[in-house]
Amino acid sequence: MNNFINARFLKATPILIKGSLTIFIAVGTFSAWQTTRNLWRNFTGMFNYQVTSPTIKDPHILIQQIQGVSELTTTVFVMDAIAPISSQRKLGEWVIGETSLLYIARGEVKAGLDLSKITSEDVSINQDTITIELPAPEILDSKIDVTKSQVYDYDRGFLNLGPDNAPQLQSEAQKQTLNKIKQTACDENILEQANERAIVVISQLMETSGYKNVVVKTSSLETCP
Repeated sequence: MNNFINARFLKATPILIKGSLTIFIAVGTFSAWQTTRNLWRNFTGMFNYQVTSPTIKDPHILIQQIQGVSELTTTVFVMDAIAPISSQRKLGEWVIGETSLLYIARGEVKAGLDLSKITSEDVSINQDTITIELPAPEILDSKIDVTKSQVYDYDRGFLNLGPDNAPQLQSEAQKQTLNKIKQTACDENILEQANERAIVVISQLMETSGYKNVVVKTSSLETCP
């Protein structure tokens, strides 16, 4: 009897071992799958990051950054002008000779804001809203581009009796031409254009600093020279 039981047990032993092995493999496979899944979640989670908007908490730092830009040129006016100029040589009341010079000049006028004038009183911050009052726009620079300007004609008159003073005439012609170009730029509302473009530039600058709402106020225009 015992031999019969032992024989049946021995026959069942491979089945038990096979079933246990199958369960073990299943449990191991599930554990490995769970571990791999967790590792994959952790790995992919490394790339699911969020980028927060940069903010400047200290308004004094913000003001220093704005002032660091210093002069903000927002409008450039370029114009060609012709300046005729002359001088005479006299003997008493008699004109014995006249020199004329014709100068063609390329002038450039730059307008914008002097951001170094902004103070803490001009900037207010309320959570994600910033309000900035800009200084008045002004002419930042004006010059004659001598590389694109030239003396078109120089004439000392009959028998060259006119004074030989080309450098002085050219200098005076440049001065008069520059004044004319600056006045033309003013007549074309260069300061108003500079003001409008400054609002756009400063608004974009503040938006990149993390402020959702940007309010830019302008000052009254200065008298254009």
